[in-house]
Amino acid sequence: MSWNLFEDLQQMLRFHFMLNALRAGIIVAVVAGAIGYVMVLRRESFAGHTLSVIGFPGAAGATWLGLGAMWGFFGFCIAGALVIAGLPGTRRAGGSGDVGGAGEQPAGVGTVQAFALACGFLFVSRYHGFLSGLNDLLFGTITGITDAQVLVLLAAGTLTLTALLLLGRPLMFATLDPEIAAASGVPVRLINSGYLVLLGIAAAGTSQVTGSLLVFALLVAPAAAATRFTARPAAGLSLSIGIALLITLAGETAAFFTPFPIGFWVTTFGFAAFLLASAYRAATDRFGQRWPSAPALSPAGGRR
Repeated sequence: MSWNLFEDLQQMLRFHFMLNALRAGIIVAVVAGAIGYVMVLRRESFAGHTLSVIGFPGAAGATWLGLGAMWGFFGFCIAGALVIAGLPGTRRAGGSGDVGGAGEQPAGVGTVQAFALACGFLFVSRYHGFLSGLNDLLFGTITGITDAQVLVLLAAGTLTLTALLLLGRPLMFATLDPEIAAASGVPVRLINSGYLVLLGIAAAGTSQVTGSLLVFALLVAPAAAATRFTARPAAGLSLSIGIALLITLAGETAAFFTPFPIGFWVTTFGFAAFLLASAYRAATDRFGQRWPSAPALSPAGGRR
């Protein structure tokens, strides 16, 4: 990079592969920011991490069979989401009863993750060709995104966001108070299963930009930062998407001008955003304790 940032930006946009990377990055960031925010609220980060890791054996298996890695990402992540949703006794952390997601079944989710990683090792060992894209599968790349992949990501992202919007109110009800939601007739388990599938689709799409090992950074870092800036769901969701867009575009730009992969930059910028949000939260909490608000007055003029 030079001191003339405008000229640097023009240079970057001259390459078609960078246009595809930016288009895919925008799609992935919006979906990951939205899905990740709900994931953090539901305390299902371990399930999200497992689904992101599952993408690698899927891509390795698809490569072994001569298929596109993209189909392996989506196939394994969606299948993994269905398996996690079907685990017996799963429920949301903090809840009670068999009404929630995968928050209180770390043993079952961890077993799924271990089996998926074992499958990935098997597929890589059985592939006798030259697996030149192994690092790209693990840590992401900005040079290998094709026009067809952008279209698939756009279709998957549109489907995911539409389904999330349709599930919005009952999903939030089942997230914040699953017992009352179930007592009110909300199909909590069905909604939770549907959400896990959407999370799997988001993880599969994000894997094609950041790589399988670093998907979780884009899913959790913007959402975790957003929850420290605001407790309001609508504002938090918007902020999570905004942070995800910012760190993705910044990561792709940094990856273009440096020899380091995009996954490293997205993770680094996401960690920086989380530290900034944590510092803001700590400062506001400390300021509020040092300068307590004045007591409210009653209509008659006395203190309440």
